[in-house]
Amino acid sequence: MSESHPRISKAVIPAAGLGTRFLPATKATPKEMLPVVDKPAIQYVVEEAVGAGLSDVLMVTGRNKRPLEDHFDRNYELEEALSRKGDAERLAKVQESSDLATMHYVRQGDPKGLGHAVLCAAPHVGEQPFAVLLGDDLIDPRDPLLSRMVDVQEREGGSVIALMEVEPSQIHMYGCAAVEATGEDGVVRVTGLVEKPDPAEAPSNYAIIGRYVLDPAVFEILRKTEPGRGGEIQLTDALQILAADEKIGGPVHGVVFKGRRYDTGDRGDYLRAIVRLACEREDLGPDFRAWLRRYVTEEM
Repeated sequence: MSESHPRISKAVIPAAGLGTRFLPATKATPKEMLPVVDKPAIQYVVEEAVGAGLSDVLMVTGRNKRPLEDHFDRNYELEEALSRKGDAERLAKVQESSDLATMHYVRQGDPKGLGHAVLCAAPHVGEQPFAVLLGDDLIDPRDPLLSRMVDVQEREGGSVIALMEVEPSQIHMYGCAAVEATGEDGVVRVTGLVEKPDPAEAPSNYAIIGRYVLDPAVFEILRKTEPGRGGEIQLTDALQILAADEKIGGPVHGVVFKGRRYDTGDRGDYLRAIVRLACEREDLGPDFRAWLRRYVTEEM
């Protein structure tokens, strides 16, 4: 029987990126605040962390990201105005974001990559395992991923990364993992990782997607990690060291995700995510689906 490890309670959300793919919309608005139907993308991510039992959330931000903090703070003037109108439904929606979790913020002064953003969380995290959630990946709450990753980490120790099978022609857009089977369905042992490999040299078609549960040993490795691909400090490079020698911070496992994932980091996928989620909403879906059918059949 595997050793039981301490319960994870902290989540780190890197949110310092410039959002250049969404310019000019992101010139003055953080990309994480772009709405997916009627909630900013970042709120879905925080809700996922809380749903997995991680109510202590550190957001790693940068310049011009103050709206992120404002969104998860109280807005007394707006709340009072809605209360006076008797608009309890909208008041509850406004208060929901500020009551979600215990939020903390730290700035990443220089945009040195994901590995550096994770390293900025070291003083807050301390010597505890922790989760990292990237805001570009929205995971449907009906297909729990993070909670299973937490369970695997607490049982096996070390670190756990989320993997997804992609077409070989797409693997160059992701970090890629070399894996070995375990006795558990959907869980693999990670033996190596490479960042955005050439498809001909990729060790598998298992792509790393934006969820991690990490052993704190990763911080010391990141402190020593030289800039890699793109001149940035890559988290994948640090995880490769952990995967190569489990004596440093325990083994690295992967949870293979086959559920619903919405990529909001790409403009086309962002639009598809909005359409999918809107179609599934009870309050919006029936009318929106009917309009969408008419649009496709009559106007396309």
